Amino acid sequence: MTRTVILGIGNTLLGDDGAGIHALRALEARCDDANVQFVDGGTLSFPLTEALGDAGRLIVIDAAQLDAPPGTVRVFENGAMDAYVARGPCGSVHEVSLAELLDMVRLLGRLPEPRALIGIQPAVVDWSETPTPAVAAAIPQACARAQQLLAAWS
Repeated sequence: MTRTVILGIGNTLLGDDGAGIHALRALEARCDDANVQFVDGGTLSFPLTEALGDAGRLIVIDAAQLDAPPGTVRVFENGAMDAYVARGPCGSVHEVSLAELLDMVRLLGRLPEPRALIGIQPAVVDWSETPTPAVAAAIPQACARAQQLLAAWS
């Protein structure tokens, strides 16, 4: 059976930036599929290349600038995901950007297919250990979208 990696990204000390991690934890609590590996990617780093390269399928959950109202959830699959992350912000505070991480996995010839990014529009990215109400309310929707992808890919 093909293994799916669900990667949550974000900093839980920066309010809505932690949306991906909060969603990852909520999803992990309700998913008992042995073929799903949950990975807390934090603020991204090079060692994640191995986990992503070993995956047959990939779901990334992260706060994302969607130019939409706070709490909006959007899914980008395969090429649409690649295009979205490629236009990402320059000067990232992370060790490595998601686009760079995916490029490294692509260069190894191990880019998961299918893959998807579930983006949650943040309201506030500032010192706080809890997301804003709009983003907190979006976390169950992001989890539901991840479960829909898992079901569709089975």
